[in-house]
Amino acid sequence: MKFNSRKFRELAEKDFESAWKKGVEILPLRQPNQIYPRYGYSIGEEHPLFKTINELRKAYTSLGFREVVNPVIIEDSHVKKQFGKEALAVLDRCYYLASLPRPNIGISSEKIEEIEKITGKKIDKDEVSVLQQLFQLFKKGKLDGDDLSFEIAKALNIEDTKAVRMLDEVFPEFKEIRPEASNFTLRSHMTTGWFITLSKIASKFPLPIKLFSVDRCFRKEQGEDAARLYTYFSASCTVVDEDVSVDDGKAVAEALLRQFGFENFRFRRDEKRSKYYIPGTQMEVFAFHPRIVGSHTKFSDGWIEVATFGVYSPTALSQYNIEYPVMNLGMGVERLAMILYDLSDVRELVYPWLYGRIELNDMDIARAIRVAEAPATISGLRIAEKIVKTAERYAVEKSPCEFLAYEGELYGKKIKVYVIEKEENTRLCGPAYSNEIIVYQGSIYGLPRKDKWRGYFEHGITTGMRYIDSFSYLAASEIEKATAAGQDVEVRVRVVENLSDINLKLQENIRKYIISNDGKIDVRGPMFITVRVEFE
Repeated sequence: MKFNSRKFRELAEKDFESAWKKGVEILPLRQPNQIYPRYGYSIGEEHPLFKTINELRKAYTSLGFREVVNPVIIEDSHVKKQFGKEALAVLDRCYYLASLPRPNIGISSEKIEEIEKITGKKIDKDEVSVLQQLFQLFKKGKLDGDDLSFEIAKALNIEDTKAVRMLDEVFPEFKEIRPEASNFTLRSHMTTGWFITLSKIASKFPLPIKLFSVDRCFRKEQGEDAARLYTYFSASCTVVDEDVSVDDGKAVAEALLRQFGFENFRFRRDEKRSKYYIPGTQMEVFAFHPRIVGSHTKFSDGWIEVATFGVYSPTALSQYNIEYPVMNLGMGVERLAMILYDLSDVRELVYPWLYGRIELNDMDIARAIRVAEAPATISGLRIAEKIVKTAERYAVEKSPCEFLAYEGELYGKKIKVYVIEKEENTRLCGPAYSNEIIVYQGSIYGLPRKDKWRGYFEHGITTGMRYIDSFSYLAASEIEKATAAGQDVEVRVRVVENLSDINLKLQENIRKYIISNDGKIDVRGPMFITVRVEFE
């Protein structure tokens, strides 16, 4: 809170020790849910796939490659030029783009009558003419579909909702439209885009030309499973030079993958023999990573295929007037990320919230435990503070007994607050009054700070909230309400069974998470404490 610096400076000159001790006066009393760990700064989290993409981008640039964006929407003629007789097999894996044709819309007298019923007004000849013009503009592509209802509403001076209803009910032509395929495809291989890009720059840039792109590709699969998705990311590069060979591919693969912890490399001819590569240059890259040694996968020996490369065939390059050899290397980003994050299902990597296991740490759970009722005033917060100090000081005093915790004004009324115990032969507070709420290995416990539970406190996350602390906020809140109403009130807790018994609440989704993961919420204990307010 703001303080008088001149006052503290003068006091420090007279008596530094007193001034230093008074420093606590500038610390505010905070609402209980604004106290750590309930109060904290959340830390964002990168998606592992995009984190891998960013690391690949840095890895490529560190090797002197320049980043480019290759075309994503590609006419199928390019696939035929690049893949030759294999084009049909490739196109079978491509998604063709379709669009909705724009129908001819006529306006008959019957339709005009329906329009008048919907709009509640007479449609004159000029308005019919304007409607016909709008439909013609729509047909010719000069008016977009998302603007059509707005323009109709403006032309007829009606509400947008009526224009939408009119299109829906009066003109069935719009409902009968079916998509028609074009000859454009979504890129299924990064290679398709490379030929188009290189055709524009291969004869203009100084050699060698080193380019890379980490971008999305689309492939028509029979279905998605643990090994394949409808869309994936390709981390691809090309090297254009006069004397390019498979050695360039080996060198790039090693330099790139060493940055991700791979140590040794093997290269094997790929039996697929794509026609856009020169025969004998299509290679598979196998790399050794110590992280996967002994894993429950087919790569338990540590070796895994991570990339392929080859030198483009002049039969394909010549279709684009490219006159220099080109080495192309590509890898699936998902494959690399699955290795780095020790996953065996690509769906779990890409869609962790759909297929993976959501995991919360103990701090996540602790931060979700909140005080249910809290005082609204500074005086109320001070009352709660005094209740706690009184309970701590006199907890083991024999009953019946009562102790004054607070005396002062609240809402203009003089009040006294007592901590009491009426029953005989017991204590002011039950033994669980000082139990602390702690989260340990995904479970919530209410425990005393004793040697028996030392491991829980050392390795778990404490909420910093004891039973007496959260109860005192409830008592102070009830005292505020009673004072405002001019009524006496007595607040008590006997045996604690649930968090709600001690004025704590837990987000329901966190409760479900704990239970679904075989966790516990065990805060049982005898508290036996009562607070009473009296008015003067």
